[in-house]
Amino acid sequence: MMPRLNLSPSVSCVVPAFNEARNLPTVLPTILAALAALSDHIELIVIDDGSRDDTTQVMQTLCAAHQELVYLKLSRNFGKEHALMAGLDAAAGDVVILMDADGQHPVPLLPEMFKQWQQGSDVVYAVRKTRDDQSGLQASLTGLFYTLVNFGNRVKIPANAGDFRLMDRKVVEALKSLPERNRFMKGLYAWVGFNSTAIDYQPLARAEGETSFGLRGSLALALTGILAFSIAPLRALTLTGLMLSALALGYGAWVVGEYFVTGIAVPGYATIVVGMMFFSGIQLLSIGVLAEYVGRIYEEVKQRPSYLISERAGGGLARSVNAAVGAAGSEALTPSALRKGQA
Repeated sequence: MMPRLNLSPSVSCVVPAFNEARNLPTVLPTILAALAALSDHIELIVIDDGSRDDTTQVMQTLCAAHQELVYLKLSRNFGKEHALMAGLDAAAGDVVILMDADGQHPVPLLPEMFKQWQQGSDVVYAVRKTRDDQSGLQASLTGLFYTLVNFGNRVKIPANAGDFRLMDRKVVEALKSLPERNRFMKGLYAWVGFNSTAIDYQPLARAEGETSFGLRGSLALALTGILAFSIAPLRALTLTGLMLSALALGYGAWVVGEYFVTGIAVPGYATIVVGMMFFSGIQLLSIGVLAEYVGRIYEEVKQRPSYLISERAGGGLARSVNAAVGAAGSEALTPSALRKGQA
């Protein structure tokens, strides 16, 4: 790793937000103060992922008070993964930091992450020490997910590592070059590689309100991650088919042998009915797993944009984007239009 001690980089911080109007007035100034201690050239980009509260009004007020703030409002709720990509597309800094808007990511950890970047790390990611803030069921399912997604996979996704991380510009460009629409960012961080350093942290309590990302959202994200980064379900179906075929052949050989040896004719009506129901269930399960993969292929081939931006406010580092927004008028901005405005 090549040290970067003598560099004075520009720093972008991307913060996706969904119904976080109560937290933004407290969290954002704290992050801005920490960023100002790292560099003289900073921006804090807030991605409004279709919030239904007063996020727009709060951000307009904050943008008027802090020229380093950038507010991007998506045309609807696209999900956190796409909101993160919207922020990465808009970020112009040499260093990009990802944080949550709920105040659970400790801001005092930023200087240590920046120091690791100065010492040569391309990615510095935070790893949770515990999951005490989650239920026992959710914590157990999370552990099971990492076991399944890493099983037989050449690219290992670090367990308990979330979106809280610092990345060099070349890592951001690598992520932006990946074309898939069904994005599982934790897997993509691992897939692009680069020199990485892990830092332990303990999530803080939410500043205000309750999380909108519960067990249901976690299960949906886990399914996306497994289907995007593992073919283990397909291999499991193959192994299941082989084992059932072997059992069926063995059972058939036993029935034939019993008939010729003992002369006892096996009625087998219950066996036939149970066998038909069992194999029908296996077939439907197999079709369902295949359908999940095919459905994601269908989403990919449509090539729709990952997100649309309906409103932009604030200054930030990429001031030239304002020209692109002005030229587009009231039209929603696509990711390609946003990148064109930054060029």
